[in-house]
Amino acid sequence: MKFIAKTLFGLEKVLAEELVNLGAWDVRPGNRAVLFSGNRELLYSVNYCSRTALSVLLSVSEFRIRSKDDLYRHSLTVDWRRLMDPDDTFSVTPVVNSPLFSHTGYPGLILKDAIADYFRTRTGRRPSVDVADPSLVVNLHISNDLVTISIDSSVIPLFKRGYRKTASVAPLNESLAAGIIMLSRWDASATLTDPMCGSGTIPIEAGMIACKIPPGKFRKSYGFEKWRDFDRDLFESVKEKNDKKITDSQVKIIANDISSAAAEQTRSNLLNAGLTDVVKVTVSDFRDMSTTGTGGFVFFNPPYGQRIKPEEIDELYSMIGTTLKHKFHGNTAWLISSNRESLKNIGLRPAKKYTLFNGPLECLLLKYELYEGSRKSHISDVT
Repeated sequence: MKFIAKTLFGLEKVLAEELVNLGAWDVRPGNRAVLFSGNRELLYSVNYCSRTALSVLLSVSEFRIRSKDDLYRHSLTVDWRRLMDPDDTFSVTPVVNSPLFSHTGYPGLILKDAIADYFRTRTGRRPSVDVADPSLVVNLHISNDLVTISIDSSVIPLFKRGYRKTASVAPLNESLAAGIIMLSRWDASATLTDPMCGSGTIPIEAGMIACKIPPGKFRKSYGFEKWRDFDRDLFESVKEKNDKKITDSQVKIIANDISSAAAEQTRSNLLNAGLTDVVKVTVSDFRDMSTTGTGGFVFFNPPYGQRIKPEEIDELYSMIGTTLKHKFHGNTAWLISSNRESLKNIGLRPAKKYTLFNGPLECLLLKYELYEGSRKSHISDVT
């Protein structure tokens, strides 16, 4: 079977590495997606175990078109009876970037008509469209003249782990948080500190990585559970195999925030994730914190400007840079922000830069190697 795992921009290589480790073959990173091949067991495993995938699509047809009539005609050739029957419901999610169509939703209507006509001519009945809770979610992707029809095995995005019942004003996407940690190459032998943890997404994702807790552990359902060929025994076997890998960890993770309300949100989410003994929650101003030793990792998702007054944002970023420089030498800091101008106030030269997206916001993920004393070769404005 051929699959498409969707992810966030900038995490394609991280996801590709995950897929290889899960047993996928013919792995090919693309734009916000990774193509790969595998069997049904792998499909279940990726949904249950991938930390950076947003959804997993099963490709059922791919073809090229020159007109809307071509889309209808080719869609009729798909063996829809293998995927559903007239008593099932379905919905279509179109993603269209093609000069052949001026309206994104129109190709979706064509595909809906083709599916309905396919069953009407063969059975005299047609499946109903249900956008709220369909049996099958059909993904229609058109890029120029290339059409890919897939079915969504996840439906509810995989970043919705299920442990977060409360959230801060602008919480970090769970898959993005996990991807940042994986990009950093942090492992459980090093202390991890999040000085502005909000509702605790980064510390929780780090704790799940350290304890080998599958990210799907707390989810209630997956789209593939409604498929005609769903193998419950196989899925239970996949869950059991991966749940057996869960382990205790001596990792040291600190989740801190200046807000006591945010700290309570973090504690609540940690309880849901079973990590109250793994992550220590504290309440303090970052400027009053200091390193617990060398070799640690510090992760920041500070306000970008949407959550703080403009006149205060530069002062905040300057404080972050000063505190890192004077109190966290011997550590490595990773900071994500969409505010490029305010990043200049950090005053440290980044060792690495990555472009990522947090929702619609284009962000920079910056790595800072923190040295003791004044080393001008490592300090300058961000350019």
